[in-house]
Amino acid sequence: MKVVLDTNVLVAAFAAQGLCHALLELCVDQHEIILSPDIMKEVVAALQKKLKVPPKVAKDVSEYLANHAALHKAGRLEKQVSRDPTDDHILALAEQSNADYIITGDEDLLTLKEHQGIPIVLPRRFWEILKNESDQPR
Repeated sequence: MKVVLDTNVLVAAFAAQGLCHALLELCVDQHEIILSPDIMKEVVAALQKKLKVPPKVAKDVSEYLANHAALHKAGRLEKQVSRDPTDDHILALAEQSNADYIITGDEDLLTLKEHQGIPIVLPRRFWEILKNESDQPR
């Protein structure tokens, strides 16, 4: 499954050993993570500014993500979709990479519920979806 992980999910994954961290590990192991250079820059900036992570550690995180995700340059949408236009690059990335899910904690994206048939869900909801799939008999 192809998943776009939003910046807030990635930052949370590296900030604490919680749900987002577990979700990232699961996605690294079993799914294809789709990221863009813009997301990578946002993650590094957020780690350094918000979490006061040293530049070397932020660079290591960036390298880890680059090694475990497919990087796609997102184009632009024809018109603004999200109520926050700075979030449209996430939607464009998901659309252009044929992602199966967008995983985010951003309320501006979550209110959309989906984009071009791609569900937009909270990390907890995606975790539940994966758990339900693994509980299905084969």
